[in-house]
Amino acid sequence: MAVKIRLARHGKKAYAFYHIVVADSRAPRDGKFIEKLGVYDPNTDPATIELNFDRALDWLNKGAQPTETTRAILSYKGVLLRKHLDGGIKKGALTPEAAEQKFQAWIADKKLKISTKKNLLDKVKSDRSKSRLSAEIRVKEVKADEVAKKRAALAAKAAEAAAAEAAAAAEATAEAEVAPTQAPAPTPAPVTDTAPENTAAE
Repeated sequence: MAVKIRLARHGKKAYAFYHIVVADSRAPRDGKFIEKLGVYDPNTDPATIELNFDRALDWLNKGAQPTETTRAILSYKGVLLRKHLDGGIKKGALTPEAAEQKFQAWIADKKLKISTKKNLLDKVKSDRSKSRLSAEIRVKEVKADEVAKKRAALAAKAAEAAAAEAAAAAEATAEAEVAPTQAPAPTPAPVTDTAPENTAAE
């Protein structure tokens, strides 16, 4: 029976995560498996990988063949390097102490790279949030300036209207004060068309 270390898909559409499993190569992708070794979630940055290191190494030593993706995962977690160093110890090319020293140095370097990447991602995220915040502040300032200009224009119109009303009221008051001092014009006597009566008798 050919045994493979591969991924079994889980999760919803367009947001999948995977179980790292040991399964018969003839079994369906998401079907029956022999053992679950961990979880791989590519939706995070960097990707989240939880792996049972010792069990994965044991299955590799037993001859299980990883797929291309799981091989990259095992390499990322150092399982393939550990297998290679163990092979060097068996051949006598390395002592267990030297192999362990090399492995620990690799782990330290890997942790440094991961932390550097995380710090870079956090910095990029912080810079993006700052730029978005500054853009929002600029938009708010522009809107505030527009509102202030509109209010100033409305205040100027209101002041002009008030000044016009005050001028009209003052003019009306002045006309009212001047009107009584002028004497009224004399009215002409009415003209009658009747002729005078003749009192003398003929």
